[in-house]
Amino acid sequence: MTMSKVSFPLGLPKRLRLLVCGVMIAVAPAAALSFTPGSAVGADPAAGVSARPTFTSPAAFDKSKPLTQLAAEQRRATEPRMRPERGAGADRADGSHAPDAALQSSVSTASIPGTIANFEGLNNDDNFAAFGFRVNPPDPIGDVGPNHYVEMVNLTFAVFSKSGTKLLGPVPTGALWSGFAVDECTDPSGDGMVLYDQIADRWILSQFTTRGIDYPDEPLNQFYNCVAVSTSGDPTGSYYRYAFSTGYNFPDYPKLSVWKDSYVITTREFGIEDPNIYGIGVYGLERSKMIEGLPNARSVGFLLRDGVVPLNLIGDGLLPADLDGRTKPKADAPIPIVGTQDDNYGYGAPFDALNIWELLVKWHSTPTASLTFKAQLPVAPFDSDFPCSPTSRDCLPQPGISDPNQYLDVLSYRQRPTWRLAYRNRGTYESMVTSQSVEAAPGQAGMRWYEIRRVGSTYSLYQQGTYAPADGVHRWMGSAAADRFGNIAMGYSVVDAVSVYPGIRYTGRLVGDPLGQLTLGEGTIVDGSGAQTTLNSRWGDYTSLNLDPVDDCTFWYLNEYYTAAGQAAGTNRWQTRIASFKLPGC
Repeated sequence: MTMSKVSFPLGLPKRLRLLVCGVMIAVAPAAALSFTPGSAVGADPAAGVSARPTFTSPAAFDKSKPLTQLAAEQRRATEPRMRPERGAGADRADGSHAPDAALQSSVSTASIPGTIANFEGLNNDDNFAAFGFRVNPPDPIGDVGPNHYVEMVNLTFAVFSKSGTKLLGPVPTGALWSGFAVDECTDPSGDGMVLYDQIADRWILSQFTTRGIDYPDEPLNQFYNCVAVSTSGDPTGSYYRYAFSTGYNFPDYPKLSVWKDSYVITTREFGIEDPNIYGIGVYGLERSKMIEGLPNARSVGFLLRDGVVPLNLIGDGLLPADLDGRTKPKADAPIPIVGTQDDNYGYGAPFDALNIWELLVKWHSTPTASLTFKAQLPVAPFDSDFPCSPTSRDCLPQPGISDPNQYLDVLSYRQRPTWRLAYRNRGTYESMVTSQSVEAAPGQAGMRWYEIRRVGSTYSLYQQGTYAPADGVHRWMGSAAADRFGNIAMGYSVVDAVSVYPGIRYTGRLVGDPLGQLTLGEGTIVDGSGAQTTLNSRWGDYTSLNLDPVDDCTFWYLNEYYTAAGQAAGTNRWQTRIASFKLPGC
């Protein structure tokens, strides 16, 4: 998340200043390192990775007042700190486009069912009411429970009924940690996460902290993942609140997931005290104790550090498997953590592939943990490096917009799959579904999606496809998941240069349909009617497709869009939309 008005924090290291300016950092070539599937992380402390997993206790813990009371007590929020931008994409070496080997260039004539619920979520005017200014991008995230939908954006959140009634909010994200011992958690820092743990009937809300960016002027300010677990199934009630330190590494782009014995967080970390540090953080949190509200819930952390681990194996982020359905993973099943790599990019990948790590944590009285590079699955060739100009964020044209500085950020150049890695235990095998934005055809964005399977300890790529009908419409920033029968759905953003304003659509396939094909046509959640005119071009870094725990069939999707009224009112008036739908036969 980066604000529409960017300034450099005091003490921001040169490396991070370069990232803000969109300059790629130099990395050691992957060919200089040997790292094969089955390699365990942490064997060589001299190489810069801890020889052992780092177990820690929470930096702080308490039980909050009911959220309804915290919201009522909240005063006008303070301005958030400007934090380092994630950086921009590498320049294309020769301007060429490699054909996508899994391209689906047509829309099926089948008619996908329409939406069931379809209502307005949070918008940027909520930020103006809370802070007196607007931010960009929104980074919309949400999840659904038996009776509620909880949405979080930069920098507020709200609780809705499943029919769309707003029950609480908008509330500044920091209000959830009001009165907490780690005061940094009360800042409206952003990059929030929302999960519903249906096995325990609990809500998990999180955000990172940014106050440590002031190092060395405020050398005691470290960084934290602030995690709140509801004390009941009511998201408006009280929460057990935890802060887990990441030291002086800024934990950018946190992704939080539910597993059997652990909550898992992955981050994209930059060293503030040591600007030479870049890597992917992988953390396990002791789920059983957090559900019970015990202050001694433990955390275990690893850092997959660039220069020790080949950069193509970690890229710009890894996704942890997030449990769908009521069938838990098998006892002692390692937690899959997945990334992607593209050989047409600057991270040294020799071919296009999915990279799979496994995190195994055993929360004994003397806990143990390991993080292992488990498998590399070659995939059909794709291009992630979109031809953008004048900067690598100015990519997708909009109707009525002639200034390329106002084109939308495709974010395909981020070497990572987009939220979520939707996991299911199907008995004889485990299935995971995820997706990423790509350049599907020359100058056209599309959505690559995957279904990965694990049988025993062996991974395979069951199916893949790139959804990009040849109609001139860009489809990007999607999220994919599967229902209890194995039917797959995907939601995404759409735009073109002529008549399709930034809006939200969805598609899907049935479990018995031809592999690699989204066969159910295309549905519309909301048609955009206005353009985004802010010059920073940022689009949300993720969206969220989730399954309703009541029937395990109904998909709920959250994304952003623009209206003509919003465009007329000024720059940066994004809105969000929440909708549900089912696929046939479920």
